[in-house]
Amino acid sequence: MKNKAPNLKSEQEEREYWEKTDSADIVDWSKAQRVIFPNLKPSTTSISIRLPDSLLAHIKHAANKRDIPYQSLIKVWLSEKVASVFENEGRARRGITTETQRTRR
Repeated sequence: MKNKAPNLKSEQEEREYWEKTDSADIVDWSKAQRVIFPNLKPSTTSISIRLPDSLLAHIKHAANKRDIPYQSLIKVWLSEKVASVFENEGRARRGITTETQRTRR
């Protein structure tokens, strides 16, 4: 039989408890069910960034061609670039360089 979680008095107490306790000793994960929270939105933070007028004009033009707001296009481009950087860093850690990739083809 599984142990029972103690009645904790504060969020801090609970945090400390779960940092030291394996939930497998208390929760029967074999009975767990997948849950979907469709109304949750990722948290976002508003930032301010200064861009040269000409760069912003190019971004707005590209966004207009795609019929999307320019801020959305900036987020897509940033996301793609960050993913690419992490992918390349992962390759570098595994010893795979651009030159290695060319020779493998």
